[in-house]
Amino acid sequence: MKRLTCFVALLFSLIVSAGSAAQDASEPLLVEKQSFSFENFETLGGEVIPEVTIGWESYGELNEAKDNVILITHFFSGNSHAAGKYNGDDALPGYWDSIIGPGKAIDTNKYFVISSDTLVNAFPHDPNVITTGPASINPETGKPYGLDFPVVTIRDFVNVQHRLLTSLGIEQLHAVIGASMGSLQALEWSIAYPDMVERMVSVIGAGAMDAWTIMTLEHWARPIKNDPNFNNGDYYDAEAPLTGITSTLAMITQQAMHPVSMNMRAPKPEVLPEPALESVLNSTPVLDFLFANAAQRAPLADGNHLLYLVRANQLFIAGHEGDLASGLAKVKAKTLFLPAKRDLLLQPYLAQQAVSLLEQQGKTPGYDEIDGVWGHLDGLFSIQSKASRIEAFLETE
Repeated sequence: MKRLTCFVALLFSLIVSAGSAAQDASEPLLVEKQSFSFENFETLGGEVIPEVTIGWESYGELNEAKDNVILITHFFSGNSHAAGKYNGDDALPGYWDSIIGPGKAIDTNKYFVISSDTLVNAFPHDPNVITTGPASINPETGKPYGLDFPVVTIRDFVNVQHRLLTSLGIEQLHAVIGASMGSLQALEWSIAYPDMVERMVSVIGAGAMDAWTIMTLEHWARPIKNDPNFNNGDYYDAEAPLTGITSTLAMITQQAMHPVSMNMRAPKPEVLPEPALESVLNSTPVLDFLFANAAQRAPLADGNHLLYLVRANQLFIAGHEGDLASGLAKVKAKTLFLPAKRDLLLQPYLAQQAVSLLEQQGKTPGYDEIDGVWGHLDGLFSIQSKASRIEAFLETE
């Protein structure tokens, strides 16, 4: 357990890389979580959600012209907390604190940076998350929606964010930047609202899900569906499917990493460990290492929310039209794609496909690969290595 705790601390501490030196550690960027609510949201599938509430936070100051706005869209297991701290004594800042803040690549002395929780956030029981999804109360029944909640898409995430920005009087975005699932939202923004988005940065992203990636995502859903406590999504008055959720979170952790980083940090496999020889039901130190952390996080997650997030990602094709080229044809923004070289989850060829199509359309997308040992997680833990590239891109005319 001690080794596991150290590993988790290391994971999160790596987010605060050398780039944080631009801000005095004694004066952290303090942020406040806020909420936004509205009624009667129509999904891409034509269903109506009577009441929507999401959380959001911001960094920096909105200028008088309201044209210095950068929207940050979060990854699958993330939330709005992209930078700074809610309290000065918080152990760690937001996930991209190394590049967001005063004097950093995304300079809050220049830009008004805003980030929000998505619909169906994976961790609705986290006190720092505000979201609407299957675990929310259906105002028509007084009970949690469960699987009566409409299927939602990446376009729906974008449209909810658009409602938030509209409520703030924001009509122009200097840039939209996101990692992983956030990159899907960033690209979708440039298609859904092409006249609003000036720049788009896709970090560890894709233009569309291919068959391989859709299958990979389904492996995240099946443990929850197969948990006896799942009960077709109707478990809110009973025991939650925590065994399935734990397996899902463990699988996400492994697939988001690269063998190099995992093997460096996991316990060295023992030769014929005695418990494993005694019964196939017994675990091993390597498996304990993976599953213990997932079990700690599982109570904050929700099985249905995870299933809905999986489906939103499985359904993704930029533009949500007949083919990727048709969607990308609507992009007017300057674009920059930053896949991770060792990413085994959203592999670089997925970003390369979008770049190639944009080039065929006469556009000039930027492309650069993030190097590191973390695999998909290099989009978080190694993002500082592309800080200067991002900063320069944001300054392009």
